[in-house]
Amino acid sequence: MGLIEVASSIKSMEIRGAGLIARSAAEALKQQALDYKGDDLGELRRRLDDGRRQLIASRPTAISLWNAVQATMRGSSSAESADELRSLVATNADSFVERSSKAVGMIGRIGSKRLRSGMTVLTHCNSKAALGVIKTAHADGKDIKVYATESRPWRQGLLTVKDLAAAGVPTTLIIDSAVRWIMKEIDVVLVGADTICSNGALINKIGTSQVALAADEARVPFIVCAKTYKFSPKTVHGEMVEIEERDASEIIDPRLLPPKVMVKNPVFDATPAEYIDSIVTEIGLISPYAAYEVIVKELGQESIFEANEE
Repeated sequence: MGLIEVASSIKSMEIRGAGLIARSAAEALKQQALDYKGDDLGELRRRLDDGRRQLIASRPTAISLWNAVQATMRGSSSAESADELRSLVATNADSFVERSSKAVGMIGRIGSKRLRSGMTVLTHCNSKAALGVIKTAHADGKDIKVYATESRPWRQGLLTVKDLAAAGVPTTLIIDSAVRWIMKEIDVVLVGADTICSNGALINKIGTSQVALAADEARVPFIVCAKTYKFSPKTVHGEMVEIEERDASEIIDPRLLPPKVMVKNPVFDATPAEYIDSIVTEIGLISPYAAYEVIVKELGQESIFEANEE
């Protein structure tokens, strides 16, 4: 699949899930570099820059995509030949894909230590990282039960219950509006992340903030499971995370609505750091207030500088 096809598939959500989106973008840029057989350094730079912009434009709110592209292009400005640039981009992409692929396993092993036999877990949407924690705990012999939200409008919760059922985890599907009702039976909430801001706030699937509020009211720990490339260097300089809105047709056929009735279909919402107990990453369990340190250490000052330049 070429870069244009990858960008189109990300935009249409044929390629979904932050990890898969990030790895697909890195691989697409690598292929773009390898497909150019010429020795004109300027032309190769132009092609890669065009490809970078197309990929980022496919999901402008997905920081995992932006970080994947930045990681793949890291150091490219110092390349002195087309061969050197090709090699650098390919090596960076391979390194990013390898680390990304291993991250879920590490998060699963770290996060599962927070679960004890007999616990009931609530999860929202379809996070590979959060499910990795649950499945690891189950594989370790812990008796874990799960409630999973349906997660409208795309109903990613159906993917979650199928995944957990296949792993043998006792799972119950609930409608999104039943979260507060079921919270009295929950011992811990596990969710994924679309973006972690420098102040520790979480941007995630719409409805996450309501889950966090219900958990806080019931004094139930709310734990986020996130790879470090979900942390946003852009927010260090005060940039607000754009909350993407998708077409109303994902919710209802607009022709069925009365005249002048509008539809709002936001993809994400924001959960403040004070509602988050901890964030499980592949480098360990951290406080949400340590997000800035993670951005500097794991993504580098270069990424913060480049974010500010855009």
